[in-house]
Amino acid sequence: MSDLAHYLRISNLLAGNLDIHSALHSVKSEIDKIIEFDHLDVCLTDTDKTWNTSYEVGLKTSWSASRSPVKQSPVRDILLGKTDHLLTGNALKDPRYVFPDAISAPILHHEFRSRVNVAMKVLGEVVGSLNCSSKKEDFYNQHHVEQVRILADILAPYFYALRANEKASKEAIFRAEILAREEGLRLGALSLTDALEAERQRIGMDLHDQTLADLTRIARDIHPGLTEAQHRRLQQQLQNMIQDLRDIIDTSIPSILELFGFHHAIVTHLERAVSHESAMSFNVEDRTGGAVDALPETIRIAIFRICQEATNNSVLHSGAAHISVLVCHDDTGFLKIRISDNGAFRLSDRKSRRGLAHMKTRAQLIGARYEISTVNGTQITLRLPQAAGNTKGTAHENTAG
Repeated sequence: MSDLAHYLRISNLLAGNLDIHSALHSVKSEIDKIIEFDHLDVCLTDTDKTWNTSYEVGLKTSWSASRSPVKQSPVRDILLGKTDHLLTGNALKDPRYVFPDAISAPILHHEFRSRVNVAMKVLGEVVGSLNCSSKKEDFYNQHHVEQVRILADILAPYFYALRANEKASKEAIFRAEILAREEGLRLGALSLTDALEAERQRIGMDLHDQTLADLTRIARDIHPGLTEAQHRRLQQQLQNMIQDLRDIIDTSIPSILELFGFHHAIVTHLERAVSHESAMSFNVEDRTGGAVDALPETIRIAIFRICQEATNNSVLHSGAAHISVLVCHDDTGFLKIRISDNGAFRLSDRKSRRGLAHMKTRAQLIGARYEISTVNGTQITLRLPQAAGNTKGTAHENTAG
């Protein structure tokens, strides 16, 4: 069969393929009948000629693993329009392919000695390159360049159209995900607003049923001629009422967080949440030197509220023997806060489910990644890309129980 027949079959085989990978695989055998190769790839550039993406058949290499900068590509001269083809008998020693910072590891690793590369053009504009490689030295010649040029002319418009369709599909999916996230945040914010309103009502009821009732009773008990014992009893009642007010204020405004910082606020919260009779222990460790306290107030308070909710769930519902709160930086430099226990994960009531939803919503509203794992206890993890510095501080630890 002549090369022309193979070219016609390639055109027919391309029809019906909806993505570049399947299109390239569908024509591989026909291309192999025209020109022998150990590796074949199509390299397509982005619109601004800054990045390129490779699609390959034959040996799988790192070229197709991710996008790479055009300036580091072994075929950069073609992609940048400096030449319409490259031909070499030994790419391992050719400075056009192997140069400082070049992404030429596949050439060296697989010993792609002979290479022929031809520009793929659409309406005279370079959109990529078609690349054939052989492990044999001095295997390709000018005749092969002309064969690859014809193949590139056949493949270029089709692959360019598939790439444009792929890009449009990704953009459509991205827009849909943004809309879904926005709707999720809107619904979450509404739910959180309802919860905050319920919290305000609870605080109002506490003030009405507890504080006002205590004040009314004290006012009724105050009269001339109080005995010393009655005076001491009224003083104790006033002290109790002041402590109750402090508890209500700390619930509505985390003043300990403002005055003493995140580590101390979490320790204090756990000391109050875990009863003295309980065998439960806890530890709070900060390996960042106070990175949470360097965050904006809104973010800092949101993190504190999430930790409050998570530790309350552990204390009240998990049956755990130990609770741990860890603040550190992960391998990517993100600020990580992990709340974990060794108990059983339970959604005992609607309030517990709402609590989990509110933690997730608070995390979304401050741009944090929220993860929950229920393997070997429960672990709730927050990751913030806007971590305040990467300074590693001395760990602070408090253990109770």
